[in-house]
Amino acid sequence: MAVAVLSDAERRKLDDGDDALFYAEPRFVQHLDAAFRSRLTALYRERIPPCAVVLDLMSSWVSHLPEDVHYQDVIGHGLNEQELQANPRLDRHWLQNLNTDQRLPLEDASVDAVLMVAGWQYLQYPEAVAEELLRVVRPRGQVIVAFSNRMFFVKAPQVWTDGSDRDHLTTVARVLMAQGWPRPELIAEDTRAPGPLGWIGAKGDPFFAVIATRPAA
Repeated sequence: MAVAVLSDAERRKLDDGDDALFYAEPRFVQHLDAAFRSRLTALYRERIPPCAVVLDLMSSWVSHLPEDVHYQDVIGHGLNEQELQANPRLDRHWLQNLNTDQRLPLEDASVDAVLMVAGWQYLQYPEAVAEELLRVVRPRGQVIVAFSNRMFFVKAPQVWTDGSDRDHLTTVARVLMAQGWPRPELIAEDTRAPGPLGWIGAKGDPFFAVIATRPAA
């Protein structure tokens, strides 16, 4: 049984309609800018070993993994079939609304790395998801939760819409630790805007990440 961290009020969202309907139409757009995406791919290259089994949770038509690195298996999950089918990095995928069913259809200790990009902010029951991740990730495996300051405001729970960037990092860490994950690493960085604007000091989307590693024992 997952250890509760959020209150009932913190789980509420402005649009409490069916998430599957909200995401029914594919969105073949980049939700984060090139600077953020480049930093994310660099992080994946650094942290995820070649030949790993990777779970891209709450994925879409792009996974941001380094194109030149081979992984044993890249498993995708999301809410839009067309987006997942269009993702060239996925070897297989499934559809599931994690706000209604948090149980992942994966074996215990079967995944080396779990990725979640701009997705955690839509979870109403992140404690149960974090508990499931502890079950499916192998010893020494990692969960990498990355996000910026963008969101579909009406679909994000109150804990996210009311919180600051620092609050978001802290909340993700608190939820993970409450389910048995060791204290995670927190990353908060500015990025430089691509192109001429970056040359004069303009910033891109801020980069935030929470990285938790399952203990060896």
